[in-house]
Amino acid sequence: MEAMDRTLADYGYYGMILACGEVEYNDEDRTFKKWHDELKGEVSQYRKKQMEKGRRYRVRKTGFILAEIHFICMNHDTLNQCGSLYNQGKNSNGEPRPPKYNIDIREITDAALIATQIF
Repeated sequence: MEAMDRTLADYGYYGMILACGEVEYNDEDRTFKKWHDELKGEVSQYRKKQMEKGRRYRVRKTGFILAEIHFICMNHDTLNQCGSLYNQGKNSNGEPRPPKYNIDIREITDAALIATQIF
């Protein structure tokens, strides 16, 4: 949010590239996770705390098949039309994360859409 606000203040516009497609996730045997765990070595303190709380690991993405890409240029008006503030949880150090903009891509105006490429 801070970077977007600063860019809008400095330049009047904020550009985004939105890639849409199909995501592939780790298989049932968790082969990618096992490979990744072996590669990175020991379990982090953050993950150890998560395991103590009984939290499962997140499912990892292993691939992405690009279907379309959109080039978007937003100003204050378009951001106000399709965006809202989103307060995140906490960092691994317990401190609150900074807020983000939550952008509803269905609400992006045609005027903000600069170009689209379908694959």
